[in-house]
Order: sequence, then C-alpha cells, then structure tokens
Amino acid sequence: MDASNYVIGCVLAQPKSEDIYGPSEDLYGRFLKQKNDASHAYGFTKFVPRPGPMPRNVVEPSINRSLQKMGVSVLDMVQFHWWDYEDERYLEVVKALTEGKILEVALTNFDIFHVNRILSSGCLNNVKLLAYGTLLGGFISEKYFDKHEPKRVELNTSSLAKYKYVIDQWGEWNLFQELLLVLKRLAEKYGISISNIAVRYIADKRAIGIVIIGARLSIAEHIADNSRTFSFLGLDADDVSLIQAVVHKGRRLIGDCGDNGLIKKERSGVVSLSLSLR
Repeated sequence: MDASNYVIGCVLAQPKSEDIYGPSEDLYGRFLKQKNDASHAYGFTKFVPRPGPMPRNVVEPSINRSLQKMGVSVLDMVQFHWWDYEDERYLEVVKALTEGKILEVALTNFDIFHVNRILSSGCLNNVKLLAYGTLLGGFISEKYFDKHEPKRVELNTSSLAKYKYVIDQWGEWNLFQELLLVLKRLAEKYGISISNIAVRYIADKRAIGIVIIGARLSIAEHIADNSRTFSFLGLDADDVSLIQAVVHKGRRLIGDCGDNGLIKKERSGVVSLSLSLR
C-alpha cells in the first residue's frame, strides 16, 4: 500500500478486531510510517469483545495492542460494539474505555434505549451525530445520474446492494433520479460534484459531528473530489429547500439506530448515527 498518496485530514475507519476486518490496524501503522507529516491523520479502530466481565484490566490489554499496531500513543477513536445488550456489563466497558488512552469513545449498533442508559451513567455530554452512508455507497454521484435503474447483477459491491434496498424503501428509481437532478443543478451552480453537495448538505446540519465517506483503496478513492466539499461557503436556504422538497416526497424510513445504522459516542459526549439525506 502506497500511503503517500492519501489525503491527510480525512478519517480512516480502522477496525479493531482482526477476525472481522483483517490487519487494518497494521496497515494504518504502515500508513503513518510512510507519511512525513501525519499530524492531521486520524485513525479510528474498533473494540468488539465477547460478553463477560469487563473491568479495566480486561479492556486495557486490547487497547494497548491497538496502540502498538497503529503506531500511536493515543487512539483517536475506539468504536465499541456489544453483542448482547441484555448483558449490562457494556456499562463497565464504556467506563473502562473512557479511562484509557483514547480521545473519543464510540458506540456501534446501539439503539436509542441503550444509548440513553449510557448517557444517564454520566459518561457523556455534548451529543452529536457521525453521519454514515451519506453517499449511499456511491449512488449519490454523477455515475448514476440520468441512468437506467441497475439490475441486481450490476451491483458489484455489498454497499451498492444494501443502499439500493434503502433507495427502494424510500421511493422509486424515478424519484431518486429527481433528487440527483436537483443535486446536479446545485453542483453546476457551485462548480463541484453531486457528491460534494450531498456531503455538505449533511455536514452543515447542527447535529452532525463528522461525515464518513467510504473509499476502496486503489479502486474508488475520490480524494481530489472529496477535498472540494468545503471549497465554497455552503448551501443557501433556497438550495436546502430544493433538496428537502424532493427528499420529503419519499417514504419516511422507520427504524431504530441499531436497526438501520450506526450510533457512536465520543468520550466528550458525542453520539453519532447513520443518516441519509432526510
């Protein structure tokens, strides 16, 4: 992996469990070694323990392994997943993580009820959202503007298959094309891309802390394009109204955060969840 070409300042979602995501932490460590200045790089990792007693002396060795593999003295963010939410020892994990060498602690796949349990424990404040799936796996882009509805066999990634289902639940392909048309016109207005408009629309919402944009290394990175997202002052009220007018034509997607996306919490009190353009 030639890390020298990667944009510093974007967040890299680097999971914790090797049996889930492979040697991602080692790759991030190599990335930092190849950069002359990695001061603006942020590495996220995951903690997915098996249910059981979770005092600090159980959690800390795992965190130390992540520190060593990623080549850092402090972890920017650790995303915590818990398999059995009836086992309330997840509260022990959150407490242990907030006492470790971690800047921000995140919750992954927690529903609202259990997030509120953690909030009431006093670990969190200043709650915000971390937007995931903002570009629907790549559907919100010029690639799919004014195109026929793709068949299932044409969806060559799991993300495309997942988000095509989301589009179908929201509305028909023609309605999605109407949304892309609005985004396209706004993109032409500001001299940027459809994806830039969509990301900025979400990023400028007051509840948002960070927007996650996925990438497939050496296949679909869009680094130069993503860097233009904040190249203009932002969408005006009329722009936002145009987008919302189409979005609200679709069906409202119902479900808890643990059902349809991610919820994440930062140590300072930031919770995040999966968002679409609604």
